[in-house]
Amino acid sequence: MANRIQALAVLLLAAILAGMPVYAQQPPPQGTITPNYKDADIRQVIEAVGAVTGRNFILDPRVKAQVTMLSSAPMTADAFYEAFLSILSVYGFVAVPSGDLVKILPDANARQVPGAELSAGGGRGADDLVTRILTVRNVAAAQLVPILRPLIPQYGHLAAHPPSNILIISDRAANVERLVRIIERIDQESSSDYEVIRLENASAAEVVRVVTTLGQGAKTEGAAASSATLVADERTNSVLVSGDKNERLRLRTLVAHLDTPLQEGGDTRVRYLRYADAKDLATKLQSQYQKQAGPAAAGQNAPPTEKGEIAIWADEPTNALIITAPPKVMKGMMAVIDKIDIRRMQVLVESLIVEVSADKASELGVNWAVGDADLDNAVGITRFDSPVAGSGGVVGLAGAIKADDPALTAAALGKGLNLGVGRLSDSGLSFAALITALASDGSTNIVGTPVLVTMDNEEAEIKVGQEVPFVTGQYTNTGATGGNTAVNPFQTIQREQVGLTLKLTPQINEGDAVLLKIEQELSALAASVRGASDLVTTNRTISTSVIVEDGGTLVLGGLIQDDLTETQQRVPILGSIPLLGQLFRVDSTTKKKTNLMVFIKPTILRDDAQAAFETNAKYNYVRDQQVAQNPDKVRLMPGETRPLLPPLAPAAPPALDLRRLRIDDGATGSGAAAPGSEASGNAGTPGTR
Repeated sequence: MANRIQALAVLLLAAILAGMPVYAQQPPPQGTITPNYKDADIRQVIEAVGAVTGRNFILDPRVKAQVTMLSSAPMTADAFYEAFLSILSVYGFVAVPSGDLVKILPDANARQVPGAELSAGGGRGADDLVTRILTVRNVAAAQLVPILRPLIPQYGHLAAHPPSNILIISDRAANVERLVRIIERIDQESSSDYEVIRLENASAAEVVRVVTTLGQGAKTEGAAASSATLVADERTNSVLVSGDKNERLRLRTLVAHLDTPLQEGGDTRVRYLRYADAKDLATKLQSQYQKQAGPAAAGQNAPPTEKGEIAIWADEPTNALIITAPPKVMKGMMAVIDKIDIRRMQVLVESLIVEVSADKASELGVNWAVGDADLDNAVGITRFDSPVAGSGGVVGLAGAIKADDPALTAAALGKGLNLGVGRLSDSGLSFAALITALASDGSTNIVGTPVLVTMDNEEAEIKVGQEVPFVTGQYTNTGATGGNTAVNPFQTIQREQVGLTLKLTPQINEGDAVLLKIEQELSALAASVRGASDLVTTNRTISTSVIVEDGGTLVLGGLIQDDLTETQQRVPILGSIPLLGQLFRVDSTTKKKTNLMVFIKPTILRDDAQAAFETNAKYNYVRDQQVAQNPDKVRLMPGETRPLLPPLAPAAPPALDLRRLRIDDGATGSGAAAPGSEASGNAGTPGTR
């Protein structure tokens, strides 16, 4: 019981003195110490370390922290100092020896103060700041810097000196030793070398293509990628191989198996084309090599009968070339086909057409006439009749009123405000006056964005519009006369296309520039401010050649036009009188302002991935427009849905073509060559059909 009370008293005393260093009244007999700290000021710890180890310390003003250290076993003064260095490392400080003094600094300044230059095998504490200079012998020192940089803390330093191929590392001793061990594992002598394999029968380019395709297929299936590199030297028909010794031996064996003579002599080959047209290419190749073909091979489809002659013909169903030629000519012809049968880049061209126009017109005038009964002889007496806004004039209005015809009266009045006054009598003097005022506004806002995709150096055209009828003639019969039968009235109409036409030919230059030959036409129905006998159309045409960067936007042309037309018709002298002259004249004013700009933006589609990206973007845009119309509901038709594009499905992986795995039985033998290979051993790919 007494022992428990004594233990509780010791624990209570320890709790009261928590956070304060605890030292024995006298050093232990073995010269050890058991320090324990809890949330103690780091300066107190430094004072204790100085008292135990006899070292002198200089503290940076930024050295401030509350540290905790728990020790259950006694330690020597040197071990206590090592533990102290670990405490500094944990709390972001570093101890830098400087003669008889030790500087305590934040580790952010560690690289700016001198540390111990440590050679191989030098004894330093694990948390001491040291600098190590390493000579790298087998690899480039600069290549190791990005590999080792993540292993160096922020306060450390790592640099390479390329002329001497050395590395300079500044960090704590333990981390420096770790980096040294890593560098020793990397800095190993490589077994890579070069070999030149000269081929006797096969084509070096074809062998490299087959072996490279085989390696890519193994990599796709998850196997380890080969570290060897194969390059074909067509001048010497050799294959250059570099890599590990075992890998080079394996590739040398594979190349030796491929470099075997053909059973039938190898004068005839079947070459499947992927992108080029076999019929067109056969004609061009035959024309190029016709001087070497000999007189017996004048016909393309005639089989060769003499040694050394050249014959080329195309098999359109398989888009393949069947070539008979000597080996030297065959090799050159295969090189030409390799350059021509390539995937051509495409160009997506977006044209932006913006037209904003405004038309305004105002007309004001007075028409009058004075004459005999019913104004039948108004011209003979006096008359000022200048129709306004398409009206029939004051005499026409008087005749319509006299005839009591509402239709003719409406036509004679015209548009706008019409105020009339007059007197029509069967005898005596008749007069009439008509005041007409008209103001009209018309505006046009057109934004067109035609999109067109075509291959490099191929002309493409898009037309978007409608057929608009225009009256070209008419015949009206008011009735039969003289007992003749009436003829039905008719009109002749001609339809003209109104809309947008874009024709272009892109040419991709070296780099990212695109040369565009463009012909663009935009026609539309105009909003006319005056009454016209028929429809009015506008036409905008641009024909030019420009160079635009890939993805850039260029203005092709435009028009900014401001027209103002003022017209006045008046009676001489009377129409010029102020105020009163308004009764003797007709004024009209027309103002038209047009703003037209045309922009172009080409985008080069270099591969199928970029083409799919642009296609998906346009597809999803159209589908989003359909979704925005609430496709789940159709007014007045419950249960019906609007037509909606299906969502795009993710691209499926290409299917394995088992036909390409068949082995060719020979060039002209009975074995059938599978698409994707050549009958003579040169592998090709199926043509695009």
